[in-house]
Amino acid sequence: MLLTLASAVFAAPAATPTLAPPIAPVAPIRIGMIEGVSGPFGNAGEAVRRNLLLAIERINARGGVRLPQGHRPLALTVFDNKQGVEESLIAFRQVSDQGIPFIAQGNSSAVAAALVDAVNKHNARMPAQRVLFLNYAAVDPVLTNETCSFWHFRFDAHADMRMHALTEAIRADTRARRIYLIGQDYSFGRQVALAARTQLAAKRPDIAVVGDELHPIGRVKDFAPYIAKIKASGADTVITGNWGNDLTLLVKAARDAGLALKFYTFYGNSLGAPAAIGDAGVEQVRAVAEWHPNVGGAASDAFYREFRQRYPQPADDYVHLRMQLMIEMLAAAIEKARTTEAAAVARALEGAEFRNAFHQANMRATDHQLIQPLYVSVMKRAGDGTIRFDNEGSGYGFKTERYLPGPATALPTSCKMVRPK
Repeated sequence: MLLTLASAVFAAPAATPTLAPPIAPVAPIRIGMIEGVSGPFGNAGEAVRRNLLLAIERINARGGVRLPQGHRPLALTVFDNKQGVEESLIAFRQVSDQGIPFIAQGNSSAVAAALVDAVNKHNARMPAQRVLFLNYAAVDPVLTNETCSFWHFRFDAHADMRMHALTEAIRADTRARRIYLIGQDYSFGRQVALAARTQLAAKRPDIAVVGDELHPIGRVKDFAPYIAKIKASGADTVITGNWGNDLTLLVKAARDAGLALKFYTFYGNSLGAPAAIGDAGVEQVRAVAEWHPNVGGAASDAFYREFRQRYPQPADDYVHLRMQLMIEMLAAAIEKARTTEAAAVARALEGAEFRNAFHQANMRATDHQLIQPLYVSVMKRAGDGTIRFDNEGSGYGFKTERYLPGPATALPTSCKMVRPK
């Protein structure tokens, strides 16, 4: 079509009046992703980018976001924070200087806490250029409790909610008697340990917690000494919130030591973990998530296959429903608000619902915490007839062991939200 139009234009007689200049392209609605896409957790940041881009491409393919002035496309700009707080604050200043109305971040609760504070101060100081913070993975509960903010929305279940799902599974696990807690030494890791102790005491008082250890985040290259401590404790089960290379290296060390442990993890189905665990993880490793590829049903399968068609390389096979859901809910809220102004979009997001053929969620208005189902799934070997899809071509995937519908995952909140006038 473009060739035909160009031919017609250039074939016009010389006497034809000068053509009007082409109409300028519509300015996109920009989302600033502040995330580590280099360094030890760069692979996790790149996984986020892929999921957000696919959701954006899907919305743009159907015409973009409908506004009174016409349709506008979404566009993603990535700011590499190298997983650091100071770098994230510098990136946020770049976002605000460029007038980007929405930021997305998640792969560190420490970073998220700093960004919430920065967004609050910026929005109070610059009411004409306010920013909305969309959180897809920072799961420290305080972000939607004590430090909740009108300008912050979380699309992932927080640590206590995830632990609630895991401890519901452990409640029924009669073989779990001695549990070792290990995690990353920052706010999220400490919260995971606290939630595990509190919930296990309430649900399984017969279980002994035989170890509780935190390690530097992203700096341990050899987890063998930690695994030796776990072995010496006599633990039969490990609970960990580790993610990224800290999880991969932990489970590799357990495999190398030949320990037959059950791992109840937040992210055991994440980047590289299934391949690192190998056969030793079959029936042993469990993970909790809002969705996984073997949930089942034609609609869920189609969603997963769309991602694999867009990103066919096995190393890119890391699908996050919540990240794509977040972009869909943002677009719907902008359309409802009829503007990209942050406060109006925030009010449109409050109480908003998401529903497709295999997932349902709602954004709780009191604390801006998304309430959605959670699945605890167990690692399986591809080809054993129990799963259809493996992870990253590893030969291992996950099967649902316990399902909690959205209302069953919701926990009380202590949020006392201050809303702008």
